[in-house]
Amino acid sequence: MTAIDDTPPAWDERTQLTTFLDYARDTARAKCAGVSAENARKALLPGSPLMTLSGVINHLRWVEYYWFQVVFRGEEDQGPWTEEDPDREMRIAVDFPLTRLLDEYAEQSARHRELVAGCSLDERARRAVRDDLHVDLRWILLHLIEETARHNGHLDILREMLDGTTGNPL
Repeated sequence: MTAIDDTPPAWDERTQLTTFLDYARDTARAKCAGVSAENARKALLPGSPLMTLSGVINHLRWVEYYWFQVVFRGEEDQGPWTEEDPDREMRIAVDFPLTRLLDEYAEQSARHRELVAGCSLDERARRAVRDDLHVDLRWILLHLIEETARHNGHLDILREMLDGTTGNPL
């Protein structure tokens, strides 16, 4: 697991970005530690029926897939979402054991870590995000740090509502 509290006096930019993304990923996984299969599937927020621990983890997994493989590398989008069901990755998550979703997320994170290590932070995405804007790898890393950290807040709330667990697990 990545710990932020033992920060060295100086890191290069790549190390800072990848360490913070790894820390956010590890926090998401740690927030799910010890959760029963039943609790992982429970939707507790009346206005957000897809907001489950399983749904958030699967969403994070597919968000990374989209940004690294579809946008950055330009691969064909084979994500589970559709135009009719843009949040399908969250909906289908309840059909899989949380342990499987966490393992898939960890395996994919490792592959993306290798991808990032082999590319320049200045390298532009092959696919435009909008208006012919091709963001660089640095932007994608920053976006994924923000996205993962924001969803860690959702995991905090869900976990506390499920079983009272609070605090930073790392």
